Amino acid sequence: MRNIIRAGVCVAAIIGLLSSGVTAPRAAGALAIGACAAYGYAIDYPTVKEAKAAALEKCDGSCKQVVTTKQGCVAFAVDGRKPCGPHGFANAARLGAAQNTALKRCYKYGGKDCMIRAWICDGSG
Repeated sequence: MRNIIRAGVCVAAIIGLLSSGVTAPRAAGALAIGACAAYGYAIDYPTVKEAKAAALEKCDGSCKQVVTTKQGCVAFAVDGRKPCGPHGFANAARLGAAQNTALKRCYKYGGKDCMIRAWICDGSG
């Protein structure tokens, strides 16, 4: 008898979850990058295309490049003394890896005082 009651409770719980409107997680993000440290970002969009469009729309300058992620992280680094100069960006599964790679690229392209300007993580990143 107890097994029947437990099974009924489990079925009721599953039906309740399904009818409550639980949807698939939104797991697309984008970071738009522009001249002189300009950026725009978008997280938790259903598709990469929608995240890209939203990031470009939010850009506080003339962003021409967009780095996207699907359940990961993106980081953008600029030279703190020359924000219109060297920069770097990266996409990785985890935030630390994205930030480290973005900083390395900033230094590689001539940055002397590189710092993270912006970052996003989406989904499980």
